[in-house]
Amino acid sequence: MSFLFDQPLSRRHALRGLGAAVSLPLLEAMLPRGWAAPSQFQPLGKSQGPKPRMICCYVPNGVNILEWMPKDKGKDYTLSPTLEVLKDLRQDFSVITGIGHPASQGGHSGADTWLTGADLKATPGSDYTNSVSVDQLVAEVHGKQTRFPSLQLADGSGTGSAGHSHTLSFDRAGTPMPSENSPRRLFERLFVPESSADRAATLKRYAEKKSILDSVLAEANSLHSKLGKPDQRKLDEYLSSVRETEQRVQRLETWVDVPKPKVDSNHLQLNSQPGNAHDRPMWIDVMLELSYLAFLTDTTRVITYEWSREAGGYGGGGENHHELSHHGGDAGMLKKLGVIDRFHLERLGRFIKFLKSTEDGDGNMLDRTIVMFGSGMNSGTGGEHSPKNLPTLLAGGHKLGLRHGQHLAFEVSGHPPMSNMLLTMAQKMGVETDKFRDSTGTLNGLA
Repeated sequence: MSFLFDQPLSRRHALRGLGAAVSLPLLEAMLPRGWAAPSQFQPLGKSQGPKPRMICCYVPNGVNILEWMPKDKGKDYTLSPTLEVLKDLRQDFSVITGIGHPASQGGHSGADTWLTGADLKATPGSDYTNSVSVDQLVAEVHGKQTRFPSLQLADGSGTGSAGHSHTLSFDRAGTPMPSENSPRRLFERLFVPESSADRAATLKRYAEKKSILDSVLAEANSLHSKLGKPDQRKLDEYLSSVRETEQRVQRLETWVDVPKPKVDSNHLQLNSQPGNAHDRPMWIDVMLELSYLAFLTDTTRVITYEWSREAGGYGGGGENHHELSHHGGDAGMLKKLGVIDRFHLERLGRFIKFLKSTEDGDGNMLDRTIVMFGSGMNSGTGGEHSPKNLPTLLAGGHKLGLRHGQHLAFEVSGHPPMSNMLLTMAQKMGVETDKFRDSTGTLNGLA
């Protein structure tokens, strides 16, 4: 029988017998939570069937660009010191340098615009106006076949604040979609069966929300004719968001009586905490393990995962990631930043190997899963927070038409917008469009 302690067991704890007190030896239960053993989770053998999937993994604060960027380009490029940790997966990813979001303001709003490409200050009189993120366009195509059209994961729950978002996903109206940061809550949401009482409470909650939405729509429609044209356009955007919410509620209702997939929670470190610096490796790993299981069971096909919000985050040993990003060119700080970058890529590589080792129709899961990894900020050679030359890596999706094993290097000045890459991803995921944000076409060399 094993015992679990929410707090470490005190080393002063003694066993008493025959009137004598005997101090305990050092036990695992006495170790701080951060000293937990690495995850023992192992990938499963086979998926529920080949489906297109996409996950976008975001790290804040930029990278040590000097150790990230390869010095040559093309198929025969030399892996940089940072990318060397992915050498076993070389043919499964492309390094893309030089691209960025021309409309982005840079700074700590990188996560807000990473998947939208928006100019957050483009609307006169408004300090912040975002637009739809590419993952939500993909979710509109695939979400009708899955329990969850998309999942939003982050180290902070909810939506955060403008410019310091806790989410990468924004709906058609540019409204942020809240994220989940608890592995245990996420596991329960995805895989724990609901009781009859839970089902009744869920249906009641949906009915109440539908009633509120009906009331809002009725009042807004009656107001519409009394407004001028500019206000009517604003109201129409708002109504579009309300109708999207209404459709999501309707979809969720149809899944209430569909059993959730059976998934064993053994080896999933569901108590890992995102805000605990010492839990950092376990928390990143378990959220990626749950993402893998969500894809494997076809619970969703679209995931965005913000590993940390801008101006936050830890390295694998609890280092202050944001502080190091303001390196000012200091060699020591840059070295430590490179260590964090390699820690992140090790976690990513582990997840990619899960996908690659799992049978999926006539191939493996990685063949039909697009994995985007990067940052919406370049901390540069002097610690500046630039929206140019964003560190970007794209993996998987061979059977969706993506080409890898290359360094696609573009000139920082006059580069194609990053929206070209996002458009390419959307098209390979089945979105029928020839335009996304400020795109000028698909990204040359990627497909």
